Amino acid sequence: MKPTDMDKEGTELTEETEHMIEKNGAKETENVVSAGDTKEMRAVILSGFGGLNKLRVTKKAMPEPQEGEVKIRVKACGLNFLDLMVRQGNIDNPPKTPLVPGFECSGIVEAMGENTKGFEIGDRVMAFVNYNAWAEVVCTPLDYVYNMPDDMTFPEAAAFSMNFVAAYMMLFEVANLREGMSVLVHSAGGGVGQAVAQLCATIPSVTVFGTASSFKHEAIKDSVTHLFDRNADYVQEVKKISPEGVDIVLDCLSGENTGKGLGLLRPLGTYILYGSSNMVTGETKSFFSLAKSWWQVEKVNPIKLYEENKVIAGFSLLNLLFKQGRCGQVKTVVEKLFSLYNQKKIKPVVDSLWALEEVKEAMQRIHDRGNIGKLILDVEKSPTPLVPLGENSTRKKTAGNIPT
Repeated sequence: MKPTDMDKEGTELTEETEHMIEKNGAKETENVVSAGDTKEMRAVILSGFGGLNKLRVTKKAMPEPQEGEVKIRVKACGLNFLDLMVRQGNIDNPPKTPLVPGFECSGIVEAMGENTKGFEIGDRVMAFVNYNAWAEVVCTPLDYVYNMPDDMTFPEAAAFSMNFVAAYMMLFEVANLREGMSVLVHSAGGGVGQAVAQLCATIPSVTVFGTASSFKHEAIKDSVTHLFDRNADYVQEVKKISPEGVDIVLDCLSGENTGKGLGLLRPLGTYILYGSSNMVTGETKSFFSLAKSWWQVEKVNPIKLYEENKVIAGFSLLNLLFKQGRCGQVKTVVEKLFSLYNQKKIKPVVDSLWALEEVKEAMQRIHDRGNIGKLILDVEKSPTPLVPLGENSTRKKTAGNIPT
């Protein structure tokens, strides 16, 4: 597979070292420093909400750990569809820009703030970060940091945290997955979809229905029981196989799929919304797509839920961690997942590795739904060199390290 070419964004992504200064200057010392003032690091900067041209790699001040924080020398970062929505400003209460995107990373403990126990310098860790993950160094509270299993690689760890924790909590803590149940998961070829499929395989006799782009079917056909094209009438396809529907629907699309998912639920079944990727159509935020998706969402009548014995739920791992203070609950889930990993029952699927300077091309790949598993920003990876395509052709770049 080859990632999508991005002629309109420019094919040569180079590290930029110019400094960013906010208009009001109020946060200048937090975001940008002159060379020599303090230690610097490379980071991906989102200068404003919009298209891919709002992203660049530049130098900024290296953070130092505050009390209760762990300083991590980052080796790998996860890239999620949510990061694309953040770039567009397509989320509730978006933060102020400029900012460093990213919510998960893996690396090595480099220092610890005061009163920080449980880790040692040199520990291999994975961590959740409330933004700022796409950089050479991050600092985050110790409650969001976990020692990695010995056999886990840094890319695997960066592919593990958000996807597997979200999948596990939705399946087992929200929907109470048990033997003999059936699950419908959209975007079955993505990071969460593959995590869901692997976790379902740990329970006997669970039937997994998945939707995915047709070009992914050959690669993921063994991970799900029944696979349908994402553009097909999956409701009818599911009912041909299971007339009563399914026990659990995991929906990251929203829009018209909400009503379809609720309609497919068996009695005592659970529909969980954990994303709204249908709101993303073009490179920038589309108010038309936003309105269309919102309009297509079926308005839920509680009386109807009561009469039909159905459950509707929502799940946001980041809100659970950073707004609702459920770090302890998440830590317990991480420990259970590490046990499954050590038993070789689950393993993160890494789609491709990208240098920080290739972030635009990586983001385009996830926008095009071209990935199977997780896209990873490899902080130590050098950008793929330009390669000539012919004697008289323009030079194009194939970024990323994509397994064949």
